[in-house]
Amino acid sequence: MLVPASPPSNVLSRFEALGEQVAAVPGVGEAIIDGEVIVADETGRPVFIDLLRLKQTPSYVAFDILWLNGDDLRSLSLGERRRRLQSILPKGSPAVSEALSITGRGCDLFELMRKHDLEGIVAKRLGDPYDPRVQWLKIKNPDYSHKDGRGDLFNKS
Repeated sequence: MLVPASPPSNVLSRFEALGEQVAAVPGVGEAIIDGEVIVADETGRPVFIDLLRLKQTPSYVAFDILWLNGDDLRSLSLGERRRRLQSILPKGSPAVSEALSITGRGCDLFELMRKHDLEGIVAKRLGDPYDPRVQWLKIKNPDYSHKDGRGDLFNKS
């Protein structure tokens, strides 16, 4: 039987500190915010190996908001949910920010993402609710240098 090792206390404290900063967003009592924890390099590019090794302070990139101060927002359009998300996120915060979103230039964004060795993009329709029956397209970069199966990413150094 394998038992996962407990993370070192310095790892937990970094994530706890990030959670406290995200929870301290002004005017938000309760929220469910869909997003991802990243560690970014000096250009703002997420670097997965740096997240594993916690070389930098992690930050939270918000994609969507599903619940806000007692209101279930999932039936609203993605466009409306994004507007509500933008209204609560602190401007210029190093701890929490909104994910880049563009409309109508997905092919250009995908090529830019490939050029900068990013994992991929997710395509969603602005009019769609947050519902398991709604299909989103996850378009992965086949040349991404940190893709699954790279065992060397998990080696300690």
